[in-house]
Amino acid sequence: MKREPGTTSSGTRRLNGPQTTGRTLRNLSEPEYSIQLTPDVDVVVRDGTTLRADVYRPAKRDPSPALLAFSCYPRQIQNSGAPLGFVEAGASDFWVSRGYAHIIANSRGTGGSGGTYSWLDKTEREDIADLVEWTAAQDWCDGNVGMIGISYFAMAQLAGAIEAPEHLKAIFPVATTGDIYEAAWHNGLLSSTFISAWISGVATLAQRGDGLFRNSFIDAASRLLRSAPVHKRFEHLNGEAALSALGVVMRAHFPQEPWGDLLTDVTVNHQLRDEWWEERNLEALIEGSTIPTYLGCDWENVPLHLPSTFKLWEVLRKTAPLRVGMLGAGGLTWPWESLHTEALGWFDHWLKGIDTGIMDGPEIRYWLPGADEFHSATQWPPVGSELHDYWLRDDGDLSSNEPPSGSASFEFLPTNLSLPKGAPPPRHPGFLSWQTQPLIDDIDVVGDCELVMDASITATDASWIVTLQDVSADGSTVDVTAGWLRAALREVDEQASVPGAPKLRCETAVAVQPGEQTRYRIPLIATARRFARGHRIRLVVASDDQAAQTPAIMGFHHQISGMQSTNTVWSSSMLRLCVLPHPVQ
Repeated sequence: MKREPGTTSSGTRRLNGPQTTGRTLRNLSEPEYSIQLTPDVDVVVRDGTTLRADVYRPAKRDPSPALLAFSCYPRQIQNSGAPLGFVEAGASDFWVSRGYAHIIANSRGTGGSGGTYSWLDKTEREDIADLVEWTAAQDWCDGNVGMIGISYFAMAQLAGAIEAPEHLKAIFPVATTGDIYEAAWHNGLLSSTFISAWISGVATLAQRGDGLFRNSFIDAASRLLRSAPVHKRFEHLNGEAALSALGVVMRAHFPQEPWGDLLTDVTVNHQLRDEWWEERNLEALIEGSTIPTYLGCDWENVPLHLPSTFKLWEVLRKTAPLRVGMLGAGGLTWPWESLHTEALGWFDHWLKGIDTGIMDGPEIRYWLPGADEFHSATQWPPVGSELHDYWLRDDGDLSSNEPPSGSASFEFLPTNLSLPKGAPPPRHPGFLSWQTQPLIDDIDVVGDCELVMDASITATDASWIVTLQDVSADGSTVDVTAGWLRAALREVDEQASVPGAPKLRCETAVAVQPGEQTRYRIPLIATARRFARGHRIRLVVASDDQAAQTPAIMGFHHQISGMQSTNTVWSSSMLRLCVLPHPVQ
């Protein structure tokens, strides 16, 4: 046995990010054990394939509960302290010192594991279940297994819960995506900068062996990264936004099988929701699960993980014990270390049987940006919330008073469109925006919102990119949330159960009649924000988020659908905001 370079035996170092959502926790496990590491452990799953795992466990004689972290990201870097969007398994020194084994395992075809990578299909789900049962059978494990980690690690937790292995007692899938289609396609618009960078990054790292990650240089770098002054600099780093930017510099080649095939399947062969995606629709497959589940996200994670949080809550609340924790900007950190104290309360309760208080009080805790405080809720949207309609007037006003008939137009010109030299500029702007007058009182927007838009286009298809912004008195702007829609995929599932959030089918494309006024229902991703008195609420509608001056929330850009077009928005359009009234003083 050897100790992992860069870890501590006390587990008392300062972790980045908020550690709780303000819940009152008690009787939490204390740090008292040093760490033993067994690297490169072979685990044979049901079809004979060998997966590779690193096992961190407490240096004690009696068996411990265990936390499994599973993904396609190199397990060897998960305790390196590197501020990368791939370092998301959690801090082993925190968990092991408090009496938990921490197992970090690689999926097929990555990190030295055998087999071929297949992205959360049935085979990968069964591998996760086999790893849970293998862990429970080890003499250092007491048979109680949980799962941990954010992003892909969180998606793997849902995958494990779908298979429901006997010894999986609780999961903590914060920042997860349940409907895998939504990781790549936003209601028909390809999230191109992210998905390209992600597949390239995973494919490139999957080809690297232990020699790249385990050597004296990496050990020295890890010690530096985990030193207090350097470590603190990462406390507001958003690793997924940084990962998206990697697409600009990613130049490594990767093999056609399976990585080139995966890229083609995701971006070319399966542009609409079909059986390929439904095999990976964890949100649908997990229905009926009884495994205790802690959900959560940060409000700024609009284009990736936030959309799934309350959809999964709606699916699971009928059958599984749940808690939800929503964080503000910088609430999730890379390397992931936030919410570890809250997670300790969760796992101490479900794996050790300790009364920690995690199940006391309302189910949902959420940070309210603008008010900068945590609030509680027993349902989503919170009790008392109401839909307030704001009309898109032709003069640019976002008004609660219904306007007379009118319209405004913008021009969508693809960046690769070749115009004659000396051509006059377009008659219309490249996007439209509407904003309220300065608010006379604070407004708390908390819940699922929607743009009901009456529009016409001169093409047969278009991209609708909608951004809600908070504009302060000095003109500074914060992107709050967003919504997207390919015009040809406008059909709505009227059976959608979440109030204020229409579910778009995204199964069959129907061309738009050029020049014909068409109604679009564009869901905005759930949010919470106090728009302060004196601020303005602004709505931006565009057809291209790669153009200058158009918002691209969290730096995620989309592959644009449709030909050049003049797009007209009519004043019968409404922004429907879910507003939570302030209590009477």
